[in-house]
Parts: sequence; structure tokens; C-alpha cells
Amino acid sequence: MKPGRPPSLTAAQQFLNLRGDPAVPGEGCLRPGGLTWRCDLQPTPLSRVYSVRIEYRQGTTPRVFVDSPNLEELAQGRHLPHVYREPEIHLCLFMPAREEWHGGLLISRTIVQWTMLWLYFFEEWLASGEWKGGGEHPTPRIEKPKLR
Repeated sequence: MKPGRPPSLTAAQQFLNLRGDPAVPGEGCLRPGGLTWRCDLQPTPLSRVYSVRIEYRQGTTPRVFVDSPNLEELAQGRHLPHVYREPEIHLCLFMPAREEWHGGLLISRTIVQWTMLWLYFFEEWLASGEWKGGGEHPTPRIEKPKLR
């Protein structure tokens, strides 16, 4: 733990906070050292509703997946901005190397809110073709050729 940083919350504490937060209605499951949370998010009253899944394993950073609608279908062949593709598409919400998120932060007050912003800027990108949400695009991993 870094000096001045709150201690990491357990997966159970994160789960109970998500379950008790009326701003994040959803459901999930808790397992030893991790959780899955599913909820529907709508970035604006005029936006579509997105079914989102948050996967969290204690000691790692949460990953957010949009289960529906299909983001690639909405993009109509355009390369999705600010996503990781390992192994399935999940959202790039912050820079892990800069420690913008750590285990002492509540998922409901950070990850969920950042997801809402990402979805808002995604819808703007669908209309304009320009990502206006700032940040840095993650660089895709380049697989090294395997030696025989």
C-alpha cells in the first residue's frame, strides 16, 4: 500500500457496496477473491440502454464488458476507440500504469461512473467519427512470431 492511500477493499466489500448503491441497480455474484456485476446503463435519457458486465478479481483492475448491444455492430466496420481486445473486447477507462484506479477506490463510484462517460463519448463517436473523450488509446499487443 502506498502512503496516504486507503487500504484495498475486499471483493466482498466492493460487492456489498455495489449491491447497496441505488445508483447502480443490478445483480451479481461473489466468489472467493472476485466478483461479477451486471447492470444496465444509459448515459443520457436519449441514449440506448447498455447491458454491462464488470469483472473484478482482488489485486487486479476491474474490466468492463458491454454485453449488449454489440459495440462492433454499432461501429459498422469502424475500429472501436478506447478498447482492449484481450481476449474479448473490454473498455479502456483509465491508464493502469498511472495507477488511476486502485483497490482502495469503490467500483461503484469510479468504474461505473467512468463507464457511463465512456458510453456517452462512444455515442458521440458513433455520430461524429471523432473520439472526444480524451485519454490515450491503448496500443494493441503485437504478437511476436513464434520460433520453430
